[in-house]
Amino acid sequence: MPATLIDEPLGLTCVFSDGKRATFSLDGLPNPHLARDLALGLAELVHPHGTVDAAGSVMHYVSSARHLVRTLSGRGFSGGAGQLSRGMLAEYWMGTSMGREAHTRHMILGFAANGGALAPGVEELANGRNYNPQPYRKALPPYGEVEWDRLTTVCRTLVEESYAAHRRALAAVARGRHPTEGGWTAENFCWLLSRTGPIGTPDFAGAIGVSFDAFHRRGAGGFHDAVQSVFPHLDVTIAYRLLFGVYSGIVPDGIDGLGVGDIDWAGDASILLSYVKGRTAAESLNLPRRAVRLLEQWLAHSALLRSFMPPGERERLWLCLARPGNAALAAPKITSVSRLRWARLHGIVGADGKPLKIHRARIRTTHHAMRDKRTWTGSGRATIDPNHSPAVEGDHYLTATTPAQRKAVEAIVEDAQHDLLRRAHPPVILTVEDAAALAKDYPELVAAMDLDDAVLAELIGGQRDVFTAACGDQLSGLHGPKGKPCPARPWVCLLCPLAVFAPRHTVNLLRLKAFFSRQWQQMPVAQFMAVFGPYATRIQQVLDRFDPALLAEAASRVGDTDEELPLQPEELTA
Repeated sequence: MPATLIDEPLGLTCVFSDGKRATFSLDGLPNPHLARDLALGLAELVHPHGTVDAAGSVMHYVSSARHLVRTLSGRGFSGGAGQLSRGMLAEYWMGTSMGREAHTRHMILGFAANGGALAPGVEELANGRNYNPQPYRKALPPYGEVEWDRLTTVCRTLVEESYAAHRRALAAVARGRHPTEGGWTAENFCWLLSRTGPIGTPDFAGAIGVSFDAFHRRGAGGFHDAVQSVFPHLDVTIAYRLLFGVYSGIVPDGIDGLGVGDIDWAGDASILLSYVKGRTAAESLNLPRRAVRLLEQWLAHSALLRSFMPPGERERLWLCLARPGNAALAAPKITSVSRLRWARLHGIVGADGKPLKIHRARIRTTHHAMRDKRTWTGSGRATIDPNHSPAVEGDHYLTATTPAQRKAVEAIVEDAQHDLLRRAHPPVILTVEDAAALAKDYPELVAAMDLDDAVLAELIGGQRDVFTAACGDQLSGLHGPKGKPCPARPWVCLLCPLAVFAPRHTVNLLRLKAFFSRQWQQMPVAQFMAVFGPYATRIQQVLDRFDPALLAEAASRVGDTDEELPLQPEELTA
C-alpha cells in the first residue's frame, strides 16, 4: 500500500514493507499550500513507489519539508511548489545542510513525478549536482583478528556465564519458598520473582511485607543478583545480539526487528530465519549451526521474562530489563553509546588501546571475510554475498580487504582472464595427412606454441601423446607445478593451448564424449554445465574437423564404459 495523503489535519500515513504503519504530520505550517505539495512529493518516494521504507527515514523528510516551508515563508513566499523559482531554491539549498538539501530536492522531483507542474528550469536544477555534496565515506574494513577474537570471546563468555546463572536460578525456584516463610535467601528471592515477574525494588519490598528503606538496608544486594539471574538484562542482551551477528552475518536492522514468529524450525537443528533488510525488503537465511544453538539458548533464557510480557510485546525476540530493580518489561533501544559503554565495562580495546568502537555493519563485513577464509580450504578465494549486487559487494568487501584477500581477488581475476583466453584459442588439429597439414600451418603453429623441429617431429610421431591429444610441453606448469608432469584430467586438454589433436586421437575423443553423455544423464544440468559444459562444447568442435568415415570407423571401437578412460574412483559413472 503506498503512502496516503491526509488533508485534515495535513499529513501522511504510510505502510512499510515490514507491515509497520506510521502517521506523520505536516499541519500547522505557515504555508499549507507548499506543505501539501511537498507531502505529495514525499508520498511518491515512499515504498512501493520509491525507496524510502522506514519510519525514521520518512521523519527526516518531514523535518526537512517543515524547515523549507518555514524558511521560504519567512522570506515572503506564499505559493505552492509550482511557483518556486530556480533562484529561490538555489538560495535555500546553498544555505542549508546537506541532508535538508537532498531531502527537499527529492520531494520536489517526487511532486513532478506525481503530475505536479514546476516552473521552467526547476526540475533540471533539482536533478543537478548538489550544492552540499555528501562526503565520500570509506567502507569500514573488517576487524583485525585480535580485535575480532576479543569481541567474540567476551560475548561468548558473558552469554555462557549468564545462561549458567539463569539455569541455577531456575533450579533454585524449584527449591524456594516465600521469603516471609523461608527467609531472605537468594533461592527464595528467585522463587518470588518467578511468580511476581520483574517488579521494581519498592514493589518487591512490599511483597515481602517491609518498607523500602528496611529492605534496602538488609537485602537489596541479594535482590539485584536474583533479578539478574532470573531475567536477562541489557548487558547480557547486547552480548547475545552481537554474538548472533558474529555467527549469522545478518544486517543490523534485520537483527533489531526480529520477532519470535520469524523463526521457522526445519527439524531439530535447522532454522530458516526471516528478517527485513532496511535497504531492500524481506529476506530469509538458513542459519549456521552455531547461530541456531545460540538462538535456541536465547529463547530458553528469555522464556520466563516473555511469559510476563503483554500480548503486544511478547512476540518481540529481544527482551530484557534495563537494569536490576527496574520494572520496565521491554528493553530500551540499544544505541552506539550503550554499546561503547558495554565495551568499556568489559575491557574490549582496539588495536590502538582505546575502547573498541563496535560497528554492527563492520561485524557483518568481518563475518563474511572470516567465513571465506574458513570455507575454502587450500584456497583464499572469496565468494559473492547473495544479498548484494556486484557493485555493493565491491564497495563493501573488495575495497576493504586485507593483503591476503587482495591477493586472492587478483588471483581470481587472473584465472578468469586466462580461462577466457584459452576458450577463445582455436584448437590445433592435424587433419587428413599430418605432414601436409603441418607443412601448411608450420609458421603459425611454431609461433603459437613456441616449438622447435624436434618437438614437432615428436608431436607427429606420437611420442608426446597423452590420452586425448598430443601435448606441446607437459612440464610447462600450465595446470600444475612448473617442471612437474601435468596433473590435469583428460578433458582439460580440450581447452589447453598446448594440445594438438590428430586423427589417431579420435577413438579416445569419442570415448570421452560418451563419458560426457553418461555424466549428463546422472548430474543436474547446472552442475554438469559448471563442471563439463565448456569441454563438452569444445570436443564437438574438434570432432567436426575430422572425416566422417574416420569417425564412423573409430566409433565401432568405443565400448561406452568407464574402463576405457583413466578415471579416478570419484569420477566413475554411478
